[in-house]
Amino acid sequence: MIRFIAHFLFILAAWTLVIKYLFPIGYALSEGSPPLTYVFLDFWPLVHVWVGWSLLHWNRWTFPLAVTVSVAEIIIVGTKFVLFLAAPEWTIWRTNWFINKIFVLAVFVLLLGYTLLNASKLRQLASPRRA
Repeated sequence: MIRFIAHFLFILAAWTLVIKYLFPIGYALSEGSPPLTYVFLDFWPLVHVWVGWSLLHWNRWTFPLAVTVSVAEIIIVGTKFVLFLAAPEWTIWRTNWFINKIFVLAVFVLLLGYTLLNASKLRQLASPRRA
């Protein structure tokens, strides 16, 4: 399951790069606008890759990292959903954002649930006695 979630995070990071960077840059260039006109810069895809890599190379800080990032993402995305759904604006940009956030929420709910339900087993993965 950890390998599945790690790979889900890598795919999510790649998809986020397409939705937040490549598609907006291509769209801007096609209409003759500056390339960064529609780009919303953020570094969450890097965090997603970091967490995914950490899950595949488990060590003592992986468990707290997975829980902390999961809780932060769930709170952030949940808050953004509440604000958005109070007055939704279904443009191509907001729809792309919304779909992306559904998957972000799904992967981090899955990661948080799995890590908390398997905490003792997962903490043993970082044990120095592990061979």
